[in-house]
Amino acid sequence: MGRGETGPAFDVSGQRARGGVVQLGLRENLPQFVLLIVINACVGSLVGLERTTMPVIGSMIFGLTSDLAIFGFIIAFGVTKATANLLVGPLLARFSRKQILIAGWLFGIPVPFVLAWAPAWWLIIGANVLLGINQGLAWSMTVNMKIDLVGPRRRGLATGLNEAAGYVAVGLTAFLTGYIAAGAGLRPWPELVGVVFVAAGLLLSLIPVRDTAPWVRLEQQTHERDEHWPTAGLRTAFADATWRDRSLRGVSQAGLVNNLNDGLTWGILPLLLTQHGLGLAAVGLVKGLYPILWGLGQVPTGHLADRFDRKVLAVGGLAIQAVGLALLVVLLRQPLLAGLIGATLLGIGTAMAYPALLAAATDHTKPASRATGLGVYRFWRDLGYAIGGLAAGILAAITGLEAAVLITAAITAISAGVAAWWIRETRSLRADPQARRR
Repeated sequence: MGRGETGPAFDVSGQRARGGVVQLGLRENLPQFVLLIVINACVGSLVGLERTTMPVIGSMIFGLTSDLAIFGFIIAFGVTKATANLLVGPLLARFSRKQILIAGWLFGIPVPFVLAWAPAWWLIIGANVLLGINQGLAWSMTVNMKIDLVGPRRRGLATGLNEAAGYVAVGLTAFLTGYIAAGAGLRPWPELVGVVFVAAGLLLSLIPVRDTAPWVRLEQQTHERDEHWPTAGLRTAFADATWRDRSLRGVSQAGLVNNLNDGLTWGILPLLLTQHGLGLAAVGLVKGLYPILWGLGQVPTGHLADRFDRKVLAVGGLAIQAVGLALLVVLLRQPLLAGLIGATLLGIGTAMAYPALLAAATDHTKPASRATGLGVYRFWRDLGYAIGGLAAGILAAITGLEAAVLITAAITAISAGVAAWWIRETRSLRADPQARRR
């Protein structure tokens, strides 16, 4: 097997493939990598259906007056997606990555139809349970499979490209649905766009995608003799990421607060901006700009995360998010300007933090345990959606929408400080895996 860089290729069943070789690297696996980018764009597009219109639908179509009731769909989505992330590791003990990816798309099939025609709000919440499972399984597999393909030296770039594809798609779909809703109404046409994304994602996952287990086995060979870095089960990985490992708990809390911001702005921004006179098309522009910048920015920041300190990017990104949230309220007398400036800073800050945190989490996990370790990190990160939705509803009821945003800005600034204190930079570990022993 030479220097451990190549080996025999296997198909999903473990048989020798047609004379090919398994190699780690982006260039060596470019066709599969690009295919997974397209699939994750479809995953992001499906969740983008709700970014602009759903809080307004709850208020205007279903007549909900409680902010907490309106934000219930975000809570359902966040809890379900976080739980699906957590279960990915145990599921991989029984199923292949490709099988889990396909299962994620099967759960997504009913979502656009329910969002378009549901006669009751509880059905919308039910659709978000299915959407959370879809996002947890399908998004988890696309990011894990890309990391499998490229190896340890390009994890930041791989995660950056993966998240870029997903969140640019979220933003474009948020803008598209706002534009359609402004001309054709809140339902059903904006939601039925999702049928295209589900069909494309499912067909691409069924036919051309290869399972990446052989790439994991290849990378694992470089760590076989490292008895100090054993394969971690779910219980061990959960304990490490939650309290035992200082760096991992720093990463987990930062990821949670990052998505708490996203969950809160998902629910509050459409209501806040429409209350200040913006129409759905303008709200769609603001809601689309944030994830588009978030997505596009992760291409250069993912690359920077491979070359420089991931900790600096993560802490700086959270700090910029805090400033963006504060300015969103300070400038609210000019709501479009406030929305655009706030969305810009949120997008830039999240683009800095997102791939750096995800790549840092992988630095502390063995290849065979990566899906489990990332699943725990992504559990805490995506639980931020649910906590953000819950906090948005409670804070909005007690303090009002504007104060809720300012409180969230303060929480984000505190999280940046905690991350700076807890997270240990991992450049030495990336350059020398044996540094874990020292």
